[in-house]
Amino acid sequence: MSYPGDSADATNRALLAVAEDTVTGFHARPFAVIADRCALPEAEVIGRLQAMLAAGTIRRVRQTLLSTSLADGALVAWRVPADRLQAAYDWLVAHDPFTGHVVLRNSDNPNAPGADYCLWTTLKVPGGCNTVTAHCRLLAEKVGAQDFVPLPVVGMFVLAVGHIRRAGLQPGDKLPVPPAMQRPAVPQLSEQEWRVLLALKESLRPEEFTTHTWAARAAQLDMSEEAFCAMAHELDRKRVIGRFATFLEHRAPRGKQAPGTGAAGLLHWAVPPGMEERAGAECGRHLCMTHCYWRSGGAAFGGAQIMGVVHAKDRDGVLAHKAAIDAHLAACGIPVLHTAVFWSYRSEIRPSEISPLRYREWLAEMI
Repeated sequence: MSYPGDSADATNRALLAVAEDTVTGFHARPFAVIADRCALPEAEVIGRLQAMLAAGTIRRVRQTLLSTSLADGALVAWRVPADRLQAAYDWLVAHDPFTGHVVLRNSDNPNAPGADYCLWTTLKVPGGCNTVTAHCRLLAEKVGAQDFVPLPVVGMFVLAVGHIRRAGLQPGDKLPVPPAMQRPAVPQLSEQEWRVLLALKESLRPEEFTTHTWAARAAQLDMSEEAFCAMAHELDRKRVIGRFATFLEHRAPRGKQAPGTGAAGLLHWAVPPGMEERAGAECGRHLCMTHCYWRSGGAAFGGAQIMGVVHAKDRDGVLAHKAAIDAHLAACGIPVLHTAVFWSYRSEIRPSEISPLRYREWLAEMI
């Protein structure tokens, strides 16, 4: 049976509202979990996701990992001369698999602290292979950056996308209680556990959209499907597994509207020292936020410690959500010493490579 592949279809939208970011942890039959939550047959869920992948409505379906628990990393802001900015963006996309998100941003205020840092990336450096700073120095030489600022995670409050699910949110919509902050912690993993993790994280091929989702991955490692799933469940218990997620395609084909298009703002707040955890939790309880972190190293950005991303149909929508968060912080008695918005205008969104073996190979090629 054929299914529509666009996000305008009401059933597809209801499916995406679940499949984007609500299936947390590892599941041996992830499509069955989605089907149960959507009240659809598993075969129909599979068929609809295959149709949306073929149509370009979604760009990938994959098991995500909690990379903050698997590698050293940071959000990195780069100051690059204007005439080299696009070339730097293109080089990072093409040549550094450990740089995940690559985004060009403009500040809402050209005189704001950090307004001259227009290139932003996420970076993961596998443990024992290098440091974030040394990696950034190498990249700076390659792309001609004048400066870079790593902003590592101190605590995480929100990491979820759910563009379809968030489409109808009103400014001020929030969780009944603030989320608990999670601190990065790197567990010790065996070689076999790493092999399973690296097999898990690759995007599913259309033919793997089946009731035995992981059978081919297990076979690649000469494991039974049962043993593969058992180890994946153990990795989930070690808190290195994220979500089974469906990613929307944000770049629309000519003449069509992509389901995830709109405005995106990276929001900064500086609060008095000692109030970071409370402020991050109060920001992160707002459902509009797809990411919310306490990050260190924000001196170049007016001392900002709380950073997060809000998506909306347009910039006015982002600003309305931010105004509601600002008002909520004030009502909670949390002073805001500085705040800013950095608008995204070009982006490549992809997972960072985390394999130590791949890193050593890459480093040998670069130096």
